[in-house]
Amino acid sequence: MKRIALFIVFIALISGLKLKADEGMWLPMYIERLNYTDMQKLGLQLTPEEIYSVNHSSLKDAIVGLSNSPNPEGYFCTAEIVSTQGLLFTNHHCGFDAVQKHSSVEHDYLADGFWAMSRAEELPNEGLTASIMIRMENVTDSIIPQLNDTMSTSERSEVAGKIIKRLKKANNEDGKYNVVIKSFFHGNEYYMFIYQVYKDVRLVGAPPSAIGKFGGDTDNWMWPRHTGDFTVFRIYTAPDGSPAEYAEENVPLKPKYYLPISLDGVEKDDFTMIWGFPGGTERTLTSSGVQYNLDNYYPPIIEGLGAKLDVWRTHMDEDKEVRIKYASSYAGIANGWKYFIGQAKGIRDLDVVGEKKAFEGQFTAWVNLDEERKDRYDSVLTTIDDIYKDRAPGVVPLIYASLAGIGGAGIVDYASEFNGLQALLQQQKEEKDKSKKAKKQEQIDKAVAGLKESAAKHFKNYDLATDEEVLAVMTQLYLDKLPANLHPEYLTKLIEKNDNDMYALSAYIFENSFMSDQNKVISFLDDPSLKVLDKDPAYQLMQGFMQKMMEAQANYKRHSNEMKKAERLWVEGIRKMQPDKTFYPDANSTMRFTYGTVQDYDPKDAIHYDYVTHLSGVMQKEDPENDEFIVPAKLKELYETKDYGPYANEDGRMVVCFLTNNDITGGNSGSPVINAKGELIGLAFDGNWEAMSSDIAFAPKLQRTIVVDARYVLFIIDKFAGAGNIVDELTIHKTLPQPVRSEIPEPVAPVLSE
Repeated sequence: MKRIALFIVFIALISGLKLKADEGMWLPMYIERLNYTDMQKLGLQLTPEEIYSVNHSSLKDAIVGLSNSPNPEGYFCTAEIVSTQGLLFTNHHCGFDAVQKHSSVEHDYLADGFWAMSRAEELPNEGLTASIMIRMENVTDSIIPQLNDTMSTSERSEVAGKIIKRLKKANNEDGKYNVVIKSFFHGNEYYMFIYQVYKDVRLVGAPPSAIGKFGGDTDNWMWPRHTGDFTVFRIYTAPDGSPAEYAEENVPLKPKYYLPISLDGVEKDDFTMIWGFPGGTERTLTSSGVQYNLDNYYPPIIEGLGAKLDVWRTHMDEDKEVRIKYASSYAGIANGWKYFIGQAKGIRDLDVVGEKKAFEGQFTAWVNLDEERKDRYDSVLTTIDDIYKDRAPGVVPLIYASLAGIGGAGIVDYASEFNGLQALLQQQKEEKDKSKKAKKQEQIDKAVAGLKESAAKHFKNYDLATDEEVLAVMTQLYLDKLPANLHPEYLTKLIEKNDNDMYALSAYIFENSFMSDQNKVISFLDDPSLKVLDKDPAYQLMQGFMQKMMEAQANYKRHSNEMKKAERLWVEGIRKMQPDKTFYPDANSTMRFTYGTVQDYDPKDAIHYDYVTHLSGVMQKEDPENDEFIVPAKLKELYETKDYGPYANEDGRMVVCFLTNNDITGGNSGSPVINAKGELIGLAFDGNWEAMSSDIAFAPKLQRTIVVDARYVLFIIDKFAGAGNIVDELTIHKTLPQPVRSEIPEPVAPVLSE
């Protein structure tokens, strides 16, 4: 009787766990089996084959992953092909680093924008790659049967690794494709993704930051939003269409598929789907994991990143050249800093810990209904909880050691690049055999050449005075937050030598280290000396920080194998507990799609947010004294004259952004927002503040995706920038108004009376 009662309670508890149509980051290969019927109900007009096909061109062939690697395992942003000539749309913040690298005081493309009026003016971007997925495949049956529960986690990893290596080799066609295989559901499934990687990606256009970054850090993650967050690139190939490094003879990509653009705009409840490469979610994280993050993870990250940002911001405000140099780094760190603040707030506001505890109670009740389940899953949650408790005392020092030590000042991080050279010089010194000594010299020469090349890149975006203050501030934070046993011996000596004055200590480092100046670095590399390198103060400080960080990390990693096993069993168990539920895997920077609708929302009592914003809102936010809210004169002129071209709404207003309830996360930046007919209607670029906890627990009533309207993108390109050459190569759709039908009655013969 007790077992029946427990079962009834369990059924009652899980009855509300069905997925909402807007929740889920789905694998494209299962669209017909898992999602298509629901998508049709929401309004989708395409067939599954038109969306995802291995044998024919389909929508998935227009989705692009952006990376800085020639063989990426993941992607920092998403882009989409929008023309027959390989034109790409993505977000402004995704292209920000590329624009910054091309900028200087004389050509400040960040402030002024950049527009190539011809192919010859398009700018190459060293290292930037664009990946297009050829196909994906479930390879679980090739791996899981070779694993068993008697294996340790490291043994499982080793066996799986060998199979993965073999599968990659068998499917890369002699290096033609980049093959990526990742585990899903915490090691319960495996999928293979085969990509074509293009290495010549050129900058075509970017609006000024006053448009592309309008609202800055203040508006980041916020609604209402008025940001024209887009950048335009183009993929080039060798003349035969194959991927190639940058070369003048390269030609624009002839894509298998590209997205047409709709000028019809959006209405509430319109169907939307978003495709891209979401970076990471942790929706199976337990309540103890969430509490661990709140207590130990977020606070030091927020404080550490905030301290560095404060110094950067001060120097950037004082010097235009410094602003340009640090713009990309600042934007990236500031985005993450605010994200962690918002996530911590959202977890508390929405009682995510309580929600997860309730679900874990359901899981425990289910486990206790069956002896076999108890044998397999009874200790899973206890194991996870105990590991978090054990890790807690050590994680805070680890984070501070990482952020304020190795990851603090740029000079310390840069010093770590010399570790390889130091090891080679040490080996050469100890080598007695002349021939081996000569071979070691060849390795040293190669390492020196690499360091000379990297020096130019490092110092291009480096300011000595800024970094000197960062070192002082972050070193003080390190000392304040870490116990004495984690203070490097060399740092302690420097503190005594400089009378506990961190600014004096920092000045000493920069004055005496060759790593503070590019010319000094090149001079050292022209005649590298082990003795000089080992005595360099920046290098010694880096080594001290590194040693202490490794000590702090040791306890954190102590139970990593046990945690991996417990998490795998936890996810296995909750999937078995809900056999009728359709599960999607956590995001892991592999191609996904999500579907939903255009929606407004009510964030708080008596507050309602509409689903669109307009250009009038830009003017209302204007503040000439705040660089986050400066409005370009040309944009004001277009607004005042209402010179919107064909891009305005039917009511004559210019829509800037809109909201959907699609499920996205980082990595989806730049993702295409597509309507029921497969047309591009916008670019996803942000989430909303009230649902920042959704990477851990989806909040269907609150989570919204913030989208820049495709019509605003074209308006800026066309009317603001005058780059009609870009618009001319797009395929633009607009539904023509249907004429009002007038019924004309047939004449009726008069009735004659006699």
